[in-house]
Amino acid sequence: MDHALRLARRGLGNVWPNPAVGCVLTRDGRIVGRGWTQPGGRPHAERVALDQAGAAARGATAYVTLEPCAHHGRTPPCADALIAAGVARVVTALTDPDPRTAGQGHARLRAAGIAVTEGVRAAEARAMQRGFLLRVTRARPMVTLKLATSLDGRIATQSGESQWITGAQARRHVHLLRMRHDAVMVGGGTARADLPSLNVRGFGPVRQPLRIVLSSRDLPVLPGEDADHGPLLRLSGDLDAVLRDLAGRGLTRIFCEGGGDLAAGLLAADLVDELVLYSAGLVLGGAGRACVGTLPEMRLAAYPRFTLRRHVRLGPDLCQVWTRDGDAD
Repeated sequence: MDHALRLARRGLGNVWPNPAVGCVLTRDGRIVGRGWTQPGGRPHAERVALDQAGAAARGATAYVTLEPCAHHGRTPPCADALIAAGVARVVTALTDPDPRTAGQGHARLRAAGIAVTEGVRAAEARAMQRGFLLRVTRARPMVTLKLATSLDGRIATQSGESQWITGAQARRHVHLLRMRHDAVMVGGGTARADLPSLNVRGFGPVRQPLRIVLSSRDLPVLPGEDADHGPLLRLSGDLDAVLRDLAGRGLTRIFCEGGGDLAAGLLAADLVDELVLYSAGLVLGGAGRACVGTLPEMRLAAYPRFTLRRHVRLGPDLCQVWTRDGDAD
């Protein structure tokens, strides 16, 4: 299952509106097939692994990071494909909350005489599938808030100069995270001030994320839609409504890169699921621009609180990944 989870991560940012799933087929102590959800969401991981295994799938054990689907869409149900291939056992991490499957995949496998084991590496799978799970259960995508700051929490000087607070390794890491999300989102102020490309650079040809600008005002022209830039979507309105809109379009993972007012709005509305903080060994002082705008006045216990999950040095900078307190890693 650990291997299947690693395979599934390859699909993050590439497979929406489908979940990123990994599948490993083993027989007689060796791997006979493996697969992950392909760009655009098809073919599914199970189909890729079964095609690779061929006749060796008969009698094999399938390790799948999400319950095999039980509904007919653009492709037949993966549960049926596993049955037809003669798989002897299926091990899954999570039950699919999509009402079109929601336990029916497991039930169909058992009815066909296949042994089913559920809940293996469930916490790890839940963390990786957070975006898909939120879209299905709460009608909104996962939101990752990225902040690149000085040691004292500033994102620019008083005059607005911000390039570059962090170093080259940290900036390259940001592009990696963009690639693992379905969309990159900024506020109108950031769009007007920086004219950002909001695309992935330095990783060769990739499926570019959708670019989202939230603003009720007219915006300057940003880099156009081509092979090097994803489509550009301009939205305005209440943040809850915006995220419901994006979920309705099939998006599961949103990477928010600012600015401070948008960050404050998301935090105040309790809409940030993961916070990625890049901090540089630089001090800009109180006149510098804060990374998060003004939050409503509340009691200390009511302010957003996060749990540190991991951290890594990136050249001279530090990257910390925080999740909402109590969320699974």
